[in-house]
Order: sequence, then C-alpha cells, then structure tokens
Amino acid sequence: MSLKLTIGYSVLRERIQNITPPRERPDWETVIVVQNPGEKKWQLADFPKLTGRRDVSTEELQSTGVAKSRTRAIWLAKSEYLVFADDDIVFGESGLEAAIKYFDENPRLSLLLAQAQDPSGRLRKQYPKSAAKLSVWNSARAATYEMIIRVDAIRQFGVVFDENFGAGSENYLGDEYIFIADLLRAGGKAEFVPITVATHPEDSSGSGWGTSRDRVARAAVFTRVFGALAPLVRLGFGLRRMRELGGPANLVRFVLAR
Repeated sequence: MSLKLTIGYSVLRERIQNITPPRERPDWETVIVVQNPGEKKWQLADFPKLTGRRDVSTEELQSTGVAKSRTRAIWLAKSEYLVFADDDIVFGESGLEAAIKYFDENPRLSLLLAQAQDPSGRLRKQYPKSAAKLSVWNSARAATYEMIIRVDAIRQFGVVFDENFGAGSENYLGDEYIFIADLLRAGGKAEFVPITVATHPEDSSGSGWGTSRDRVARAAVFTRVFGALAPLVRLGFGLRRMRELGGPANLVRFVLAR
C-alpha cells in the first residue's frame, strides 16, 4: 500500500516525550525531525508512546529553528500529503481523513489550510464558515499544524520555509504565512476548508502582542512578504489591531518597523 499521509513533527530534543502521534496505520507515516544542537544522546526506546512503532522515523539536526526542520520534513516525506506538527499537537484522525478526501477531489491544490480547536473543543480563532481561496491578504493567521501540503507539488515549486522566521529565530513567527505567500507567488493554488484536524493549547507563538519583540517580529514578516509596500500594509493591519499593539504610538512604531 502506498503512503497517503506523513505527520511531520519538528521538535526540540527535550520535548520528544510530548509527542502523541495518531494511531499506527499502513497508509500513514510519522517523521520526527529532532533539533539537538547539544548532541544529547537519545533513542526512541526512551519514549513509551513511540516505542515499537514501525511507522515512525527520525532525523536529527544539530541546530535549532523550526523552519529548517519543517523544510527537512518535506524532503523526508514518502507520502502524497504532509501535515506539519509541533510536539503539543493532537490530531484527529477523522479530520485528517476528510482533509485528504478534499485534496483528492481537488488535484489542482498544492496546499490546504484547515482549522484547529483548543482542549475544550472551541475553535482556536474565527475561521471562515466555508471553503475559500487563499491569498496574501487572508492567510496571515495560518498556523503550521493547520497546513497540509501536496508533497510533490511543493517540491516542484521549490518552496521552503524561510529560516529567518519561526520559532528558534529572532523573528519567531510568520514562517507559515511566508511559506503560503511564496507558494502562491510561485504559481501554487491553496484553499482554506472548515475541517477541524487538530487540538492545540490556547497559547502559541503567534499569540504574543504586548512587547516590542512581538511588534518588530510582525513588522519583519510584512516586510518579507510585501517589500516596499509593507508600511502601507502594516498601517492597514495595525489600524485593525490597535488595541493589541498598545495604542497609537506603537502603531507608528509598527508601521515604521521599530
């Protein structure tokens, strides 16, 4: 049987024990890319939830930063589709199956953006109520564990995660949005579908707003995506999120990327 789906985890060595993969099945695989810059010794046998799993493979990187490890997962995947995962994600098998079915029925799509819930069962954010085409204007809030890709298409387009963004880098967020923007500009097609595929804790790297670090990191993402037009885009975005930014003075700083 050919593999249909890869669950691609990006995880720090000290957080491997948090991983709860979906049940073992013949058409899915689990790939764990471990960030281990300290080269601490470890083996799968140390982690009961992973021991004896024939569907689990690992690769170690002597570096940190999720972008590099997520890109590596794209090249390690042996399946048709790949869903990106953090160590604190719990996937719903029926949701992933529904997303795969939608992908199968829409072969022109290179990326599917689904939705996630918190541990209480509430959706983590306000999602569209129906399927919608993705653009650089409506995909800035994408989370990695909501993203499912058609592996061969992504490889053909040559799209990878920008290592200057994402957890473990100075610009600790926005790598998902940049990935989608790069894909769309390369000619790929992407859609959102209101299918719940994962459960994730309420807090995430994209939840922070109150510090200068948060503001500067977000500003850098818009610079990466929009270039010279970024100040205008930041102004429009900032006017809608004035409260989170902390008032007019911070809005000005945000527009100026300071």
